Amino acid sequence: MRSSGLWQPLGRRDYVISARPWRAALYLLTSVPLGAATLLTLALLAVAGSALAVVLVGLPLLLVLVLSGIPLASLERRRLRLVDSTPLADPHREPSGTGLAAWLRTRLQERSTWRELGYALLFATVLWPLEALAVGAMLLVCGGLMATPAVMAAGGDGEAKVLKLWIADSYPEAFAVLAAGVVLLPVLAYPLGAVAAGRAVLTRQLLSVPESGADSRLRELDRSRMRLVDAFEAERRRIERDLHDGAQQRLVALSMTLGLARLEGPAEPLSGLLAKAQGEADVALVEIRELIRGIHPQVLTDRGLPAAVEDIADRSPLPVDVRLDVPGRLLEAVESGVYFAVSEALANVAKHSGATRASVRGGVASGRLAVEVEDDGRGGARLAADGVTGCGTGTGTGTGSGSGSGPGDGTRAGTGLQGVADRLSVLGGSLLLSSPPGGPTVFRLEVPCPPARSRT
Repeated sequence: MRSSGLWQPLGRRDYVISARPWRAALYLLTSVPLGAATLLTLALLAVAGSALAVVLVGLPLLLVLVLSGIPLASLERRRLRLVDSTPLADPHREPSGTGLAAWLRTRLQERSTWRELGYALLFATVLWPLEALAVGAMLLVCGGLMATPAVMAAGGDGEAKVLKLWIADSYPEAFAVLAAGVVLLPVLAYPLGAVAAGRAVLTRQLLSVPESGADSRLRELDRSRMRLVDAFEAERRRIERDLHDGAQQRLVALSMTLGLARLEGPAEPLSGLLAKAQGEADVALVEIRELIRGIHPQVLTDRGLPAAVEDIADRSPLPVDVRLDVPGRLLEAVESGVYFAVSEALANVAKHSGATRASVRGGVASGRLAVEVEDDGRGGARLAADGVTGCGTGTGTGTGSGSGSGPGDGTRAGTGLQGVADRLSVLGGSLLLSSPPGGPTVFRLEVPCPPARSRT
C-alpha cells in the first residue's frame, strides 16, 4: 500500500539530521492559518448564503460553498508534497463542453467535488486545531526549556519558572534546563513526524476517489493490454533476430557458394543457370534485409526514436526536416508504434500528396508524446472509418479507431493508416488529421509516454 511509505523514514537512523522533521513541522504549521481561513470562509458563505437565500441572492453564495472544497483540495495536493514525494492526482475530469455552465454541471455530478467539500468541513472544524495543538505543544515544551536563561536574565531576580512546574534559581540550573530542551528537540521530532505522516495518509485517503469495480476492471484491462503489447514486441524482436542470424546468413552463404561454382563450372549452360540462381539469391537477400528492417529497425533499438525518424527522413524521396525533441528513451512499444506511424505517414506523402517537402516535428508535454508530419501537397485528405480518401473535406479528425491515407486522389488506400490507428489505440494514443483543399496536410499523433523501464 502506498501510504506505508510515509512511515518508513521514521525508522531510519538519519531521520533527525535529514530535512524531513523540518518539512513535517512546516506541513503542520501551514495547516493552522490555512485551516483558520477555511473555517472563516465557510462560516461566512454559510451564514450569508442562508440569510440571503430568500431573495435568491444567497443561492450563488451557497453554490460557492459547495464548490469551495475544489480550490482547497488543489492546494492540499500541492502542500502534501512537503511530506509525500508521490503526487496525488487530480480526480476531476475535463468538462464535456465549454463555458461556465458545462464546468458547473460536470463538477456537481462528480463524487470528487462532494468528497472535497467534506474534507474542507473536516479540515476547518477538526484537523487544524489538532495540528495546532501538536505543534504548539512541541514549541511550548522545547521553547520553554531553551528560553529559561533568557527569562532569568530578563526577570532580574535570579530565578525563572520552568514550564510553570518548578523554579530554576541559578544560572547553572537554567543552562542545564536549556541543554535538556536541546536534547528533547530531536526526540520530539519523531512524534511530530508521526502526526504529519498520519495527517498525510488521511489527506490522501480523503482526496483520492476509491476505484469502483468497473474502474478496477478497466485498469486491469489496461495492464493486460500493455502486457500483450510487450509480448508482441518481444516476439517481433525474436523473429527479427532469427531472420538476421539464421535465414539472412544462409542466403549470404548460398550466394557466395553459387559465385564460387560459377568460377569453377563450365561456361554454358551451367554457368548461366548458376548466374541466374545467384541473382535470385541476391534479390532474396535484399528482400529479407528489408523485411528485417520493417519488423524492427536496428537504429531504433540502438539509438532511439529521434535517430530512427532521421533515418526514415534520409531514405525518403522527398526532403524531410526533422525536429523531434524526446528526452531519453521511451517504452519500446511506444517508440515502435510512433516510428511505424511516422514511416507510414511519410510513405503516403511520397506516394499520394504531390508535395515537394515535408517536416516531422514533435516533443513531450504533460506526459504525452505529440508528433506532427506536415507536407506542402495538394491536401484534401481525410480520416474515415472505411479508409476512403477524397477531396470533399477541409479538415478531419480521427481517434485510435479511425483510419485514413494520403491526400485526396479519390483512391482507396486506408489500410496502412488503419493499422497505425489500431496500433496507437492499443497504446492509448490517437490520430488527428487536418488537410484543407490546397494544403497543407498535417498528420498528428499523440500517445502517452511513460519513461522506459530498464533495457538491460
